[in-house]
Amino acid sequence: MRAHLAPAEAKALLGARRPVAILDAREEGEFAGGHLLWAAQCPLSRHEWRAPELLGHAPPRDLPILCCDGGEGYAGTLARSLEALGFTAVAVLEGGAPAWARAGFELFSGVNVPSKAFGEWVEHHYGTPSLPPEDAEALIRAPGTLLLDSRPADEFRLMTIPGARNLPGGELALRAPALITRPDQPILVNCAGRTRSILGAESLRRLGLPNPVHALRNGTMGWELSGREAERGRPDGFDPDVLPASAAARDAAARFAEARGVRVIGLAEAAAMLLDNAAPTFLLDVRDPKEFAAGHWPGAANAPGGQLVQATDRWIGVRHARVILLDGGAHGVPDGVRARMAGGWLRELGGFPVFVVEADTPPPLATGPARHSVAGAPDVPALSPAALSAALAEGGTAVLDVGRSIAFRAGHVPGAVWAIRGRLGQAVARLGGARRVVTVAPEPLLARFAAAEIAALTGLPAAMLSGGTAGWAAAGLPLVADRLDPPDADCVDVFLRPYDRNEGVAEAMRAYLDWELELMAQIARDGDAPFAAW
Repeated sequence: MRAHLAPAEAKALLGARRPVAILDAREEGEFAGGHLLWAAQCPLSRHEWRAPELLGHAPPRDLPILCCDGGEGYAGTLARSLEALGFTAVAVLEGGAPAWARAGFELFSGVNVPSKAFGEWVEHHYGTPSLPPEDAEALIRAPGTLLLDSRPADEFRLMTIPGARNLPGGELALRAPALITRPDQPILVNCAGRTRSILGAESLRRLGLPNPVHALRNGTMGWELSGREAERGRPDGFDPDVLPASAAARDAAARFAEARGVRVIGLAEAAAMLLDNAAPTFLLDVRDPKEFAAGHWPGAANAPGGQLVQATDRWIGVRHARVILLDGGAHGVPDGVRARMAGGWLRELGGFPVFVVEADTPPPLATGPARHSVAGAPDVPALSPAALSAALAEGGTAVLDVGRSIAFRAGHVPGAVWAIRGRLGQAVARLGGARRVVTVAPEPLLARFAAAEIAALTGLPAAMLSGGTAGWAAAGLPLVADRLDPPDADCVDVFLRPYDRNEGVAEAMRAYLDWELELMAQIARDGDAPFAAW
């Protein structure tokens, strides 16, 4: 029988130094309005495959799991699903986030809060130097300055500082030394806000480079708020095949990790850990997605190092779980720099037991992206883009897009209606007199579940679009873009970044930066984030 824990009981559970999962069943935008510090997002729209990802490899059936929401009842639905998977220690936070706040405990707005607060702690603890935009601009204009944008390539292409080179945070220690031409060459690291700038700059400083290294204070947001223009639509971005790796950082990265208690293990010990369900274990490959797709250990999730540290709760949903990190060169044999740097930071951030795999020969490799599977997922018909195009021309077919709202804004099948899976009843009236419904989503599982559920709601035959919106576009078929559809207020499925908003962008930037700066004080009040307490 599932327990309902009062806030004080839940607080005591979370304060114990043993593995525990906190899963919030709300959509991302709702979650961002106020949640528990170590909660991970497990929205009902994706919970069938998201929960197993967040709980790790072969988690013990008696793992304590606390399900949360905003008091709407979503947590109970999630709890029943987890119990159906065999988990025996599932509890629901009584009254949800509002009751937690009424009990005098801290609610945190935004997303990736532990990692964001950790970035602020790193800056304070290590004295990471930063430059405001006016000083940074003068440095950028100086000959030879390395301006490195530490975000993934898709964010870099969207917007960056003029003159920046894209080098995601997990790659900085491995590849930046190859770009340095002299020991006094200035290095400036930027991101969109603060966290990845700070962690990227401090990672380079931890290598012991003689170069002056600074973070760009407040990143691209601070740059634009100062009246300077960012560069948008860059066609390039980081490519691991183009920028060479450097062996110069290996010894420094090893010292960094060893000093923080990161252990190096072999393939056999890692495999044994994954079979041992006494403790939750996460197997994460910290390489660039392109390298991961070319060959990876089966069962590993791709968590590029810089993103893993700045958004840890995206991949790890269990406090005090074991974390196994994989790294690799061209043939899958680990070089270890990226894994050691990420592992050292994870130790400081959350005290996770971290293990880096080293091997003389590579493990058996799988290729392509990691694939999700869910036992009992509904089997629904699939239409090709050409078949859907023909059906739309004939009439009588409605398209229901259940992907992310901001992706729908950027481009969707003409005439499609956007909706959140789990709340499909709100979209039924917008389907008009359709005789058939076709669902669209980037994740095939999401499209399949939504198709089965809309068929049950409406009694209409339903199918899914093969390949989603990307497949439709690849077939040369037109997309419709509209930044106003859905409006900001309806985008509860995502945490809208300032740049995603239709109005109040500058105000949202200022509020975001203020929020980051305030996090350390709020973390101190909460008391459950002992950074560097490994």
